[in-house]
Amino acid sequence: MRLLPKKFTLLYIALIAITQTKAQDYPIRPVDFTQVHLQSAFWSPRLDTNRKVTIPFAFQKCEETGRINNFEVAGGLKPGKFKGIAYDDSDVFKVIEGAAYSLAVQPDTKLDAYLDELIAKIAAAQEPDGYLYTIRTIHQRNPESKLDDRAGKERWINLQDSHELYNLGHLYEAAVAHYLATGKKNLLNVATKSADLLVNTFGEGKRYAVPGHEETELALVKLYRVTNKKEYFNLAKFFVDQRGRHEHRKQFIADWANPVDSAYYQDHIPVIEQTEPVGHVVRAGYLYSGMADVAALTGEKAYANAIEKLWDYTINKKLYLTGGLGAAAGVEGFGPAYDLPNLTAYNETCAAVASMLWNYRLFLLSGKADYMDIFERTLYNGFLSGVSQEGNLFFYPNPLASDGKSKFNHGQVTRSPWFGTSCCPSNVARFLPSLPGYMYATKGEQVFVNLFVAGTGTVKNASQSIQITQQTNYPWDGKVTLTLKPEKTGAFPLYVRIPGWAQNKPVPGELYTYTDKQKPTVMLLVNGKKMATTVKEGYLVLQQNWKPGDKVELDMSMPVRQVVCSDQVNENKGKVALEKGPLVYCVEGVDNGGKVSNIAISSNTAFSIEKKSSLINGITVIHGKTANQRGFMAIPYYAWSHRGPGEMAVWLLKK
Repeated sequence: MRLLPKKFTLLYIALIAITQTKAQDYPIRPVDFTQVHLQSAFWSPRLDTNRKVTIPFAFQKCEETGRINNFEVAGGLKPGKFKGIAYDDSDVFKVIEGAAYSLAVQPDTKLDAYLDELIAKIAAAQEPDGYLYTIRTIHQRNPESKLDDRAGKERWINLQDSHELYNLGHLYEAAVAHYLATGKKNLLNVATKSADLLVNTFGEGKRYAVPGHEETELALVKLYRVTNKKEYFNLAKFFVDQRGRHEHRKQFIADWANPVDSAYYQDHIPVIEQTEPVGHVVRAGYLYSGMADVAALTGEKAYANAIEKLWDYTINKKLYLTGGLGAAAGVEGFGPAYDLPNLTAYNETCAAVASMLWNYRLFLLSGKADYMDIFERTLYNGFLSGVSQEGNLFFYPNPLASDGKSKFNHGQVTRSPWFGTSCCPSNVARFLPSLPGYMYATKGEQVFVNLFVAGTGTVKNASQSIQITQQTNYPWDGKVTLTLKPEKTGAFPLYVRIPGWAQNKPVPGELYTYTDKQKPTVMLLVNGKKMATTVKEGYLVLQQNWKPGDKVELDMSMPVRQVVCSDQVNENKGKVALEKGPLVYCVEGVDNGGKVSNIAISSNTAFSIEKKSSLINGITVIHGKTANQRGFMAIPYYAWSHRGPGEMAVWLLKK
């Protein structure tokens, strides 16, 4: 097996990992997050908090809850029984992945040594043939240890629920990230030994099966990209292609005990025939991301066509205003078309991560800004609400309303420090460090600017390296200055995304529309000269000879907007929501006399904004008057529930 040298960029793991030139691949390439250094009043503190608080806190919780102890027991390093749930291994792997990303940009000898100690425990827990699943290994060592029914008494016999393959997917992602961050192969060797076992176990003429919880597919692609072992990609494609093909699994019926529930696992029909997103949302998002990888690496249009149809259905019938996905709390899944309850909305934080991974891949395939619009909306709202400003409290679901009493957050009324199933905190820990890598991308000579965050990035197009420095106070206002410093004067097209909200459209599709009379404006200056703003597929395309010091100034007006929902969504009939730029706002009882259900606004309500630097780490609030002239205040949705339990609503009565 040929390993690629460490010099290859980290984002090609964190975000689709393109570490070598291939005849067929994503036409657009992301820019490594290690090449983008943030100086953002909004995002820099969040990433620092993730590094200093969230990642250490998550490791601490993994130790306290027995997740790390399970590896020691499975490896014979100490006696004991399994503690927790069958899929708890995955949380350890996800936090390692986040820690590796942090190490890549911020050296930390203490963290590096801790990871080596932890990896040694993981390696000890791996069985001689590569099998790694602590719950079953511990049970084999100590039959008195309780065995979760989901685990199955033997290997691979309950893939529907065991999470054996899901856990390994997160191992592979962590291993690739750790290898490229440190150059060490200690975790990568564990991963490749495991993946070799999968290759020898599953595939044509071997065991026909699919993971019950998708994740292995995209992870195998990442492992393939750094090892160049085509068998890993072939297995990823096999898992994708086998979904919905139950006829191949008759001899392994024990693998999949309840085919009647197959839609929950996106296993009801072959993936290229699926047009409506159904079932568990996180599973679906990871599957669609894996399908995008297969589409990119094979050039087979059927996969891309399918996920584009699924995306279209999602944004027109199943998307929450916050970018959240998942109306059905009981199954953490999609509900029927236009069924978007607010109080019981699930909108799992993990689903937000899965959605962003999916949408970013769709952008890499197509170059369309619509996908980055959904990415941005999800990032600032449905995802960011999932973690507190302090970095150690989390939402599992992210509803759009609260009565201040219902314990919607897995037994809590507000954010919780941890959960029995803690996929969301560990997903936050691994996603945030990679955020800078979603800002820029290239295609040949083209340079894409997708997100507006202050800082400096180094972008390499087909002919040269270009330094781009952003100055902006986004998302609080829409003024952005880009200062370009190419290695040499030369022509290349600069694609600057103009968000949908700045084009009078909150999201692609017809589910949400603005109803106020505001007319947003977009002003463009290039080296101080006013230029026309012609938008093509969501981008301003600026083509000229660029020289060091050239400036592009963008001023997107950011008024308070009123949004209404399609009448087909019964839950939101007669209601209106407030937005400002990429931020969805909500009202909380703590600011409005304890109640929000009586707040009603009219179409001609006047709004004012106020910067409150001392409130929730500094936010801009919206002031307005209700239809009966009572004053009210709204805050960004991501910031709610930082001041204790209470009522909250995104959708307000419209008079």
